[in-house]
Amino acid sequence: MIKSKQDKKRIFRELASLMTEQRNINTMDIDTRSTKEIIKLINEDDKKVAYAVEKEISYIANAVEIIVECFKKGGRLFYTGAGTSGRLGVLDAAECPPTFGTNPEMVQGIIAGGK
Repeated sequence: MIKSKQDKKRIFRELASLMTEQRNINTMDIDTRSTKEIIKLINEDDKKVAYAVEKEISYIANAVEIIVECFKKGGRLFYTGAGTSGRLGVLDAAECPPTFGTNPEMVQGIIAGGK
């Protein structure tokens, strides 16, 4: 639990400095671009994803192996998030039972906000 205003400010500064919270310099003027330019710009940025994933393959594989072992012991997976990340977690969790025949309790999505 965050107790003081100073702690709240410090945490806010730390979170605000994360790369994921920064504006994309390549899209600063996206609102002035043509539809085709916007699509090309998004496509160029999307190409970076495969390279980023490639750099982390060993860590991702390790995480998957740990999760599989936990599943074998009756464990569950919980996705948590807010905004888009929360919605994607809920979506993936909802697709596991029909796609893989899993129990709906096995993979669950928790999204911030709402009721």
